[in-house]
Amino acid sequence: MKSIIVFVAIFAIAIGAPQHHHDYHDYEHAEIVRYESDVRPDGYKFGFETSDGTKHDAEGQLKNIEKDHDALVVHGSYSFVDKEGHHFTVNYVADEYGYQAEGSHIPHA
Repeated sequence: MKSIIVFVAIFAIAIGAPQHHHDYHDYEHAEIVRYESDVRPDGYKFGFETSDGTKHDAEGQLKNIEKDHDALVVHGSYSFVDKEGHHFTVNYVADEYGYQAEGSHIPHA
C-alpha cells in the first residue's frame, strides 16, 4: 500500500511539473548562438542571434556633418518571434535626423 501511495505522489509531481512545449520559443532559457563585434575608431559592426529566434545586426560609421562636427550613423535590423509564433523584423537608421524604423507591424504616419 505504501508503494502505491509513493508511486501516486511521484506521478502527481511529474504531471504537475512545468512542461517545455516546442510550439513556442523558450524565452526564459534562450542562449546566444552567434555573436560578432568589430569596433574601429571610425565605426563599429556587431551582430548576435539567440536560440529563441531573436537577431540584431547593426553597423555604425562616423559621418562628417559640418566642420568639427561628426555624427554616428547607424544602419541596423532586429527581429524576434513572439510567444504566439509571429515573426517581427525592424529595419532602422539612426543618424543626424533621428531614429527612423520600418517594419510591417509599425504604423505609418
